[in-house]
Amino acid sequence: MAQTRSEKLLRLVKVQRHLEHMAENELAVTARARAEIAESMSASVNAIGSLDTVHQLFASIYSGQISRLTAKDQHLNTMQQIQEQKILRERAKADRLADQAKDARDDEDRDAEEQTLYELLDQHLALAARRGPL
Repeated sequence: MAQTRSEKLLRLVKVQRHLEHMAENELAVTARARAEIAESMSASVNAIGSLDTVHQLFASIYSGQISRLTAKDQHLNTMQQIQEQKILRERAKADRLADQAKDARDDEDRDAEEQTLYELLDQHLALAARRGPL
């Protein structure tokens, strides 16, 4: 059976919502990675501030690690912003498609109602023609 326009649009809405969920999952992964980096940075800062002589010997290493983690966090922050924009775009596309599907369904329902009325009118006229003039 051939699909109607509204059915095709609803299928596209499902695909678009799936893309939206995939983008949300990517954002969640990025957010977790940023949280892990924040924990690592905190541990490095605590190690630099520690009075333990072992940590004082490795202060320059910790400083380099903080620099790398800061750069990685900035990169992930940029990625997070891009992913948030992508989610908004995908959501807007899905919403527009859903609206178009609803409009198409309304048009199809209206056309079906009109066709039903025409069929009833044809039947009534055919019945009246068989009965003959009054």
